[in-house]
Amino acid sequence: MKASKIVLAARKRMGLTQRQLAERTGIPQPMISAIERGHQDPRHSTVERILAVTDQELDIVMRAGRGVDRTQFVESLRLTPLQRLRTGVAASKAIDRLVRSARRVR
Repeated sequence: MKASKIVLAARKRMGLTQRQLAERTGIPQPMISAIERGHQDPRHSTVERILAVTDQELDIVMRAGRGVDRTQFVESLRLTPLQRLRTGVAASKAIDRLVRSARRVR
């Protein structure tokens, strides 16, 4: 969610005007207006300060799967259970060889 929507929703939930929010946060009202319109990208600390005076807080939730190449999952699911087992065993053996090789290099 964008900062503009977070700030606008927080202010409206508390029934505050931009001026009232400005007075409570010490952030100039034109800055609050610019944030809500998406013309100003506030720092995280600014959003936290706004949320604090509106008795709200921001939770960051990590979403699984971002940056994950799902094609590997699909390819793996096409294998039979025995093929997946053999692939896993082969990968495990390759990792063991790599670790042993790295220990010898030291």
